[in-house]
Amino acid sequence: MIGMTHTENDLSRSGGNRKFQAVPWVLAFFMACAVSTGVMAKTIKIVAFGDSLVAGYGLQEPDSFPAQLQVALTSRGHNVTVINAGVSGDTTTAGLARFDWAVGQDTDAVILELGANDALRGQSPERAERNLEEILKKLKARNIPVLLTGMRAPTNWGDAYVKQFDAIYPKLAKRYNAILYPFFLEGVALRSELNQADGIHPNRAGIAEIIKRILPNVEQLIARVAARS
Repeated sequence: MIGMTHTENDLSRSGGNRKFQAVPWVLAFFMACAVSTGVMAKTIKIVAFGDSLVAGYGLQEPDSFPAQLQVALTSRGHNVTVINAGVSGDTTTAGLARFDWAVGQDTDAVILELGANDALRGQSPERAERNLEEILKKLKARNIPVLLTGMRAPTNWGDAYVKQFDAIYPKLAKRYNAILYPFFLEGVALRSELNQADGIHPNRAGIAEIIKRILPNVEQLIARVAARS
């Protein structure tokens, strides 16, 4: 406060007009401070678009993937809102059918998690790839950065099916310049202490483990949004 008073006195002695000419500089100073502290930063809207793994099947809402991710990102200083656009039971076909209304025009980034139900039901890998590609085309047309999370097929469908299905995600990520997180359930699958009684859906601790592992990829996604802006 002493420094500000001294400056104002100096400007007053130099003439009234000089005093008012300093106002833009003062405003610029405070605006720069606001930007540097994130006060004026736009909230980034991330849509988590997927199936029950995103929706939070069997969990309370605060324990779901989008909710835990929001808390983790906020604690690291990111000004974000993570939207839960997961629907339990969705295949890639169902996801594609609802994409246009589920991913709003104000979306800044998308975490795309689909394919688990296709694989569990032994549905065609070709169809899953086509559906995911159509979603990625739509996102590319809207200039929305994407984090694509991979899925692995169960081994009971045979080696050929597993090889073809698992290859979908790295192939599409490369083709559409999406950030790839190779396996959404990395570190959680087949660990009973991290899954619900069905052995398929993560519990609260399992989601927390996913968040810990995927967080660097999500921060890379946020960086792409910032670079685009």
